[in-house]
Amino acid sequence: MASIILINKPFQVLCQFTDQQGRPTLAEFVDQPGFYPAGRLDYDSEGLVVLTNSGPLQHRISDPKAKLSKTYWVQVEGEPSDNDLEPLRRGITLKDGHCRPAKTRIIQPPALWERTPPVRHRQNQPTRWLEITLTEGRNRQVRRMTAAIGFPTLRLVRCQIGDWRLEALLPGESRQLQVHLPSKTRPRSRN
Repeated sequence: MASIILINKPFQVLCQFTDQQGRPTLAEFVDQPGFYPAGRLDYDSEGLVVLTNSGPLQHRISDPKAKLSKTYWVQVEGEPSDNDLEPLRRGITLKDGHCRPAKTRIIQPPALWERTPPVRHRQNQPTRWLEITLTEGRNRQVRRMTAAIGFPTLRLVRCQIGDWRLEALLPGESRQLQVHLPSKTRPRSRN
C-alpha cells in the first residue's frame, strides 16, 4: 500500500515544495513530510497534481512508458472547429518532435472557480473550451499544441490523471487516498 494526495494546484503556484525566488509552492497547501509530486504542472496552469510517498508509484505515474493519460480542460482564444482539431487528433509535430495523437473534443465551459487574476477577455475575441487527453507529457505541450493550430491557450486546468479526478476539489484543497500497487497493472485508487 502507498498513499497519495490529490491536490488542486492553484494558478501561479510552483509544483514543488521550495523556491529560492520566494514564489508560492505546494508547501503552502500540503503539510505532510515525505510526499512528492508525481509529474509536474506548469506555474501558470491549474488543477490536479498527484503527490505520493512511494518512489515506485511516483516513477510509475510520471514515466512516459506507462502512458498514463492526463486530461485537460483548455480555454483557447478563437473558435476552433472539429476540422481545426484534426492535427491534434492525428498527432501534431512540434519543434521537439512528433506528438502522439491526443483525444480532443469541443466542450461546454466547465463549472470552474474564478481564477485570480482572471483570464483576460477581449470583447471582440470569442473563446472556446476543449478537452484534450494526452498519453505523454512534454514541457508546455498542450499550450504549444493549441498555438500550433492557431488557437492560443488562455487557461489550462488538468482535471484527470489516469483514474484519478479533480472532482469537487477547489484550488489549494486536497484529499488523501490509499493505493494498492499491483505488480503489472497501472495504479488504481481505492475509494
